[in-house]
Amino acid sequence: MNLLLDANALLWALSDNPKLGERARRRIADPNSTVWVSAATCWEISIKASLRRLRLDGPPERILEEAFRRGGYGALPVTTEHAYAVYALTFHHTDPFDRILVAQAQIEGMTIVTADRVFDAYGVSVLDATE
Repeated sequence: MNLLLDANALLWALSDNPKLGERARRRIADPNSTVWVSAATCWEISIKASLRRLRLDGPPERILEEAFRRGGYGALPVTTEHAYAVYALTFHHTDPFDRILVAQAQIEGMTIVTADRVFDAYGVSVLDATE
């Protein structure tokens, strides 16, 4: 299974937060799963940390790159194909970071791991991060 972690799921996985449900935790740790983090999610986390809306134990690049190594997560770049696909999405959600995740999941055939239920409206595969 190809999993694409939303920011909430990624941060919960990194901090071993109990908000990350057992089902999601098992799928992320499953050796048969390939876990991806979008460059857009790294960007979102960096912005929130720089605005002091998110507290990290160091610079985002150190924290996230350590997570990639420790968790075996792959970094998913944002391509022009992903960017153009956002145009066709309905506005169930106006958050640009979440919209690019929807486009990436559609194009790459991934399941988004998130606590945000609005992703369901897009018809992409979603794994509830709280389950």
